[in-house]
Amino acid sequence: MPLIETPEQAIRLARAICSDVSLYNEEKIVRGIEQDTFFDALRDELEEGRELYRSRVSPELYARTNFYDRAIVDVILRSKRHVKSRIW
Repeated sequence: MPLIETPEQAIRLARAICSDVSLYNEEKIVRGIEQDTFFDALRDELEEGRELYRSRVSPELYARTNFYDRAIVDVILRSKRHVKSRIW
């Protein structure tokens, strides 16, 4: 499979990966937000997603963008903004 070279495709991939993380880890995400441990609670899942993203995107594009990190916020955290948390 050829590596992704365009920002649009990379953004789409990052968002799809984060969507899957969100779909399959709902309880962990909610608990992590409530307890302000989101990144610790989902460390393995987020890192697995990052590795998948890195393996599919050209090294040059990966090195100069933060699309995956933005997708974590835009796709996972923003969709859970209704969860009570002391951080928002």
